[in-house]
Amino acid sequence: MKNLLTFILLGLVSTGLAQKKFIQCGQMLDVASGKLIKEKTLVIEGNRILEVRDGYAAGTSDDSVIDLRTATVLPGLIDMHVHIESEFNPRTYIKRFTMNPADVAFESAVYARRTLMAGFTTVRDLGGSGVNIALSKAISSGLTPGPRLFTCGKAIATTGGHADPTNGRSMELMGDPGPADGVVNSPEDGRKAVRQRYKEGADVIKITATGGVLSVAKNGQNPQFTVEEIRAITSTAKDYGMLTAAHAHGDEGMRRAIEGGIQTIEHGTLMSEATMDLMKAKGVYMVPTISAGKEAAKNAEIPGFFPTVVAQKAREIGPQIQNTFARAYKRGVPIAFGTDAGVFPHGTNAQEFGYMVEAGMPAEEALRAATITNASLLGMSSELGQLKAGYLADIIAVEGDPLRDVSVLKSVRFVMKDGVIHKN
Repeated sequence: MKNLLTFILLGLVSTGLAQKKFIQCGQMLDVASGKLIKEKTLVIEGNRILEVRDGYAAGTSDDSVIDLRTATVLPGLIDMHVHIESEFNPRTYIKRFTMNPADVAFESAVYARRTLMAGFTTVRDLGGSGVNIALSKAISSGLTPGPRLFTCGKAIATTGGHADPTNGRSMELMGDPGPADGVVNSPEDGRKAVRQRYKEGADVIKITATGGVLSVAKNGQNPQFTVEEIRAITSTAKDYGMLTAAHAHGDEGMRRAIEGGIQTIEHGTLMSEATMDLMKAKGVYMVPTISAGKEAAKNAEIPGFFPTVVAQKAREIGPQIQNTFARAYKRGVPIAFGTDAGVFPHGTNAQEFGYMVEAGMPAEEALRAATITNASLLGMSSELGQLKAGYLADIIAVEGDPLRDVSVLKSVRFVMKDGVIHKN
């Protein structure tokens, strides 16, 4: 037995699996304090940070050294709102009828890789067809590169509401989708829909508490769930250990979602000061997605990009998100970082930092939202979001100082996820 163990250990060393990685950091961001610390070395063993040393350290000849002495090193970024299965373009509404699940899967793998290479090592996917669940499994098993993926599978809507998958179809194709399809009309339906998402392998529950911009339906802001329906959904999600999120543009739908126990409000476009205060009182987070609002408003001016009913909503709602975020931040509403990537090109998620800073949030707070805050919301505050011993080795690097110029986050030069280097 002793000889066998020796043989296994020698084999691990010879294949490099026992190697440590020494990442020499010119400066390292301590996101908790919002300060840059010069000349540190991160020692990586397996998929975790073993220790953080002062100065530039190196190991034995069997270990590897990664020289980032001219770079700023940060924890991997976390985006709490993406749609990894798709990317909007003028053919999006037609593609829903021409693409098979396998087509969606191949495209989503490209988007996932692009997101990872942009420095986002963890994302929360808030709605697709169910391919997103398969993609999450493929990434976690190492079949394809991508960020750590928490997904809701199919978002939950009401009949005709935002995320009813049959909106805009002919009467012949419309049918009457139910809880298995993510469409509910009672508390009982809501409970069944949550359990179905759990059965399918989802991590998160998302509801569409109000109308939306990109669905082929006339109202982009009306409330679409009762408080009783929302409570049934959130209480069931809590039983299954699932985080809850609510798409919401209109204020009344937001208020109902918060009263019903939802944990994050996505977009929050027409949020009143009373609703802001309610979010503060209940510890509910706003996920602003400013990038999506700007992109939708821009594309609404391109003839034929959106159906007419969508273009009108995009012009009205899209330009308002940044100003609402500014007011919510100043009022003390808890903020999480999320972009709605997929409405705009995947891999450009970091532009959101610029919009947040432009609206009045200091860079160090925006970075904290995309690391420590989001890790906590995902229930991984002891594993993600900081560069500390014992944490997962999700590490990125950029040139320059992101505290002075957040635009440097749009050009990530080094990406490690789970101790594996994906970009250098």
